[in-house]
Amino acid sequence: MTTITPKTLPQDTKSHWLFGAVYYFGQDPLHFITDRVPKYDGIFRVKSPFFLEQVAIVSKPDYVKHILQDNNKNYQKSYAYRIMRHLVGNGLLTSEGDFWLRQRRLAQTAFHKERLEGFASIMTHATQDLISVWNKMEDGKQVDLSREMMEVTLTIVSRCLFSTDVHDVIDTVSREFSIANERLIRRIVKPVKVPLWIPTPGNIRENRSYSTIKKVVRQIVEKRRQSKEQYDDLLSMLMEAKDEDTDAMMNDRQIEDEVLTIFLAGHETTAVALTWLFHCLDENKEVEEKAVAEAKTVLNGRSPGLNDLPKLDYTRMIIDETMRLYPPAWMIGRIAMEDDEIGGFRIPKGLNMLIPVYQVQRDPQYWENPLEFIPERFTAEKIKTYHKFLYYPFGGGPRLCIGRNFAMMEMQIIVPMLLQYFSLHKPADFKFKQDPLITMRPEPNMQMQVIKRS
Repeated sequence: MTTITPKTLPQDTKSHWLFGAVYYFGQDPLHFITDRVPKYDGIFRVKSPFFLEQVAIVSKPDYVKHILQDNNKNYQKSYAYRIMRHLVGNGLLTSEGDFWLRQRRLAQTAFHKERLEGFASIMTHATQDLISVWNKMEDGKQVDLSREMMEVTLTIVSRCLFSTDVHDVIDTVSREFSIANERLIRRIVKPVKVPLWIPTPGNIRENRSYSTIKKVVRQIVEKRRQSKEQYDDLLSMLMEAKDEDTDAMMNDRQIEDEVLTIFLAGHETTAVALTWLFHCLDENKEVEEKAVAEAKTVLNGRSPGLNDLPKLDYTRMIIDETMRLYPPAWMIGRIAMEDDEIGGFRIPKGLNMLIPVYQVQRDPQYWENPLEFIPERFTAEKIKTYHKFLYYPFGGGPRLCIGRNFAMMEMQIIVPMLLQYFSLHKPADFKFKQDPLITMRPEPNMQMQVIKRS
């Protein structure tokens, strides 16, 4: 019987003499992946600085499926997620193995459908508060939409987590998280990383951001521990959750890590997606008109309830198409724990696999007119025809985002509520670019004029 020897991965030819291809990736990640990925058949290797890290970029859906689903136990989260532990600790986003599985089971109860139903009214009330503020403004006033969306989603997640607003710390959390977001991605993509213990001005500021955010969460958890009141929120569920097999519960450090993950990831990604969504509607007025018509027909001026969401299907398609073009989590990283084979190529132990969600979801091999905003790509019938790993803004496999249904419900409530009352337009002179940090934000923050509907 003939044995077929796995092939060696092709290596990209574009390489800095000292820092390898990672130099160009660090300079402009989106340009690098959109320029280099089409030159290879779904997988290739890039030269890394000083041979410290082995890196491959994987884009073919079948290969992605192998990593995230079929052989997922061989692929742990890559070094980028280890760096993110500086901020979110060992929560669901960054933990691995049996510990991750145990934490996932404990946290899963907080996101059951029955629990989500109770959060719908929190989402509508927070959005109604924003509508009230915008209604009091002068018609056509310009707002920082990135910040407005960040504040409403932060209000929602804080009420769902803590049964209360955290307005006294919203400014602090938003400011410090923006700094941490920028510093983290620099630490991930730059070939030379200055250890955090070295007291450079940048490191001092970075460490201050991490400690400030963690202090906010720690104080909230400590206050809850001391409270005699009964609460029906995510924090209480995390504190009361027990392992079905051992009756073990999370300690305070584990609770703080999970709260940090939900608190920060839970509002940041949704806010970024909403910001891009209103940008897309501003660029595609016929789509906006259809969305407004759907909102008026289904809601007729009222706030949506959970039973309305299936009827707001065009809104759901708009959300999906937005996250296809502008996935907040634009890159996924995994590291091979043992030797493997993908598509006839040898995958050596220790190879970092970067999966460019942004590029795959815009790839003309798989999407017709990929840069056009066409919500009809996501009708229920068409979704069934797509490869499972052609569209995966929430990841895939066992580590599919635990907050996916929460985020989709939140957006499907916020969007039609705002569209019933307002149309948002970018000022003619406003220029921006995509800024691929931990999440892919617009840079500078998206500016919009709020036009009241008659």
